[in-house]
Amino acid sequence: MDDHDSPQTPKGSFRKFLEHLSGAGKAIGVLTSGGDAQGMNAAVRAVVRMGIYVGAKVYFIYEGYQGMVDGGSNIVEANWESVSSILQVGGTIIGSARCRDFRTREGRLKAACNLVQLGITSLCVIGGDGSLTGAHIFQTEWSGLLEELARDGKISAEQVQKHGHLNVVGMVGSIDNDFCGTDMTIGTDSALHRIIEVVDAIMTTAQSHQRTFVLEVMGRHCGYLALVSALACGADWVFLPESPPEEGWQENMCVKLSENRARKKRLNIIIVAEGAIDTQNKPITSEQIKELVVTQLGYDTRVTILGHVQRGGTPSAFDRILASRMGVEAVVALLQATPETPACVVSLSGNQAVRLPLMECVQMTQEVQKAMDERRFKDAVQLRGRSFENNLNTYKRLAIKLPDSEIPKSNCNVGVVNVGAPAAGMNAAVRAAVRVGISEGHKMFAVYDGFEGFAKGQIKEIGWGDVGGWTGQGGSILGTKRILPGKYLEDIAAQMRTHGISALLIIGGFEAYLGLLELLAARQKHEEFCVPMVMVPATVSNNVPGSDFSIGADTALNTITDTCDRIKQSASGTKRRVFIIETMGGFCGYLANMGGLAAGADAAYIFEEPFDIRDLQSNVEHLTEKMKTSIQRGLVLRNESCSENYTTDFIYQLYSEEGKGVFDCRKNVLGHMQQGGAPSPFDRNFGTKISARAMQWISSKLRESAGKGKKFLSEDSVCVLGISKRTLLFQPVAELKKETDFEHRIPKEQWWLKLRPLMKILAKYKVSFEVSDASQLEPVQPRGAEEPAAI
Repeated sequence: MDDHDSPQTPKGSFRKFLEHLSGAGKAIGVLTSGGDAQGMNAAVRAVVRMGIYVGAKVYFIYEGYQGMVDGGSNIVEANWESVSSILQVGGTIIGSARCRDFRTREGRLKAACNLVQLGITSLCVIGGDGSLTGAHIFQTEWSGLLEELARDGKISAEQVQKHGHLNVVGMVGSIDNDFCGTDMTIGTDSALHRIIEVVDAIMTTAQSHQRTFVLEVMGRHCGYLALVSALACGADWVFLPESPPEEGWQENMCVKLSENRARKKRLNIIIVAEGAIDTQNKPITSEQIKELVVTQLGYDTRVTILGHVQRGGTPSAFDRILASRMGVEAVVALLQATPETPACVVSLSGNQAVRLPLMECVQMTQEVQKAMDERRFKDAVQLRGRSFENNLNTYKRLAIKLPDSEIPKSNCNVGVVNVGAPAAGMNAAVRAAVRVGISEGHKMFAVYDGFEGFAKGQIKEIGWGDVGGWTGQGGSILGTKRILPGKYLEDIAAQMRTHGISALLIIGGFEAYLGLLELLAARQKHEEFCVPMVMVPATVSNNVPGSDFSIGADTALNTITDTCDRIKQSASGTKRRVFIIETMGGFCGYLANMGGLAAGADAAYIFEEPFDIRDLQSNVEHLTEKMKTSIQRGLVLRNESCSENYTTDFIYQLYSEEGKGVFDCRKNVLGHMQQGGAPSPFDRNFGTKISARAMQWISSKLRESAGKGKKFLSEDSVCVLGISKRTLLFQPVAELKKETDFEHRIPKEQWWLKLRPLMKILAKYKVSFEVSDASQLEPVQPRGAEEPAAI
């Protein structure tokens, strides 16, 4: 499996890759600078291993720029084993420090001298905007610094000629997600995990005592963490630096809190970014808010300041994958760079790694602060990017219910149904749909127990307050079944007629997709199905055509990653051991492949990439070689349906037999653990946003036909809403049919197979690797007609 070209990769691309991108003779320095962020180690690991893989020398620069200035034992060559077992470690193993010396030319001269002595002319900097600005200044001054060093006799003229230019690539490591140009910075998702764990814990105690909690989260200049955690837990009120509350907010907030209590809500949650301000740029503190609630409403109120807890702990699966992807892309960018290449930063746009001009991103990030200082708050929100803007608008719609008299009635009834196996985040999606629907003037109807419940008439109107507190609940509160509508079409049509259902939102996995196709086909017989219908993908398997991501897959991935971490840890201190772990996913290898990338697996067997006994044999030999080093444990993931003959038991027995005397084996079937648990912040946020967007689509369709009494007959009135690369797309199910492998219940083409070589490269296999053709820099903020898929 690992020594052959993957079926997804063009033959010979590896040779093309090595010819054009050999790192032979290159020396790359990697440093982490500024505040630490979970996932930095995963980025360091990827840079070191990818660098060594292409034949370059890679150096750790300890303690950030300070280590570069001090030199000596602070700059050390790294080897493959130097970065073993760091994927799951928070913080940064090579240290980070604020450095005054580097701000002076004198300090930069010392740093340049230290780098030239080791031949380092490629720098990979992982940090925030300050660290990246420093790298840019260093790059622009480089030739001048070298000339000055030569004049002072510290380096030779030959060295000046040989190392005449410096190439710089940045990756943004910052828990605040405060850097313009990227949808997510390394560390943000993990920080959200810490916040949401605390919020969930606090909500249970607040409920018991009918308390109000004021939670202060990090974000001195950026409200992203506060905003997304407010979205993810359904907070009553949120305070952000970019969007201060309007004058008179004190009274408005107290009215809102007391209205919520009147609706029998036993708790209130208020989230405050540490840099929250009012419209006059005066700080709004958590203590101030507590005083206000206590004096105005007399509620029992507590303040919790999360502080550095948010920076700590294990990186989430999302951050490990993001950092690994960016680290590999950074090395490729350094190898493709010429003396004329400006410093770039590797960013995430939707689901694609892109390269942007570093200084344009830094300038835009500084523009946000300038806009806030000048009280141009609308501009500040826009400069943060469309993702931030969308989050803010979605939060406002879901948190604040307008009085009934102010909502124009649409006279439309919209049904919401969950179909398939339960997936974490389904409830957040239902909540968003119900609230957006109500705010658009529709009557919302909950359908219980999937299509079977639909046929039996288990349908009830659902109100704004009924879905309070749903975002953090795992599973499916509405109940869900795998049964398809085929045999119940008469009954479902009758129920749609009885309840006057004029649109349907289906949240679910592959069964939901098949169900939608059956309803579309039944339109000729039953005119009740000639209504707008949209599906939001929700399944741990992530196998729905038309979307790169499904609600629930991220939570399952985190379960797999956490379990693999524990399993790997259980082997430390014992003899050499290899673990074989079976993951869910049907015929879709997403969980096994991405879990392997996030947990640092040695191999992942998936259905999409056929393997035979020779591949198994080469994997065993690879592990035998690995056991001779200081890394004495292995991890192998197997997707449950990757092969009917090479079962988990078979692979376990083969490894046990072949590894005799070298390593022993253990196996683990993760099973339904992957479907349970509280949804991750990503799934809550993704479920909320994508479902809200689906309801807006339904509303616009219904508005088009208002008063015309027209039936929806066109295929574009039955869609799947999903993320595809960088855009949010509504795709008619009829068109998606040709992209579907119905026998194996997977899309014919899957984006994540392109990441498959990354896992293998980082596990020390020689494989084909397609280099991204996008060696050109992109503009920082393309404002095209397409709807951006900001994650």
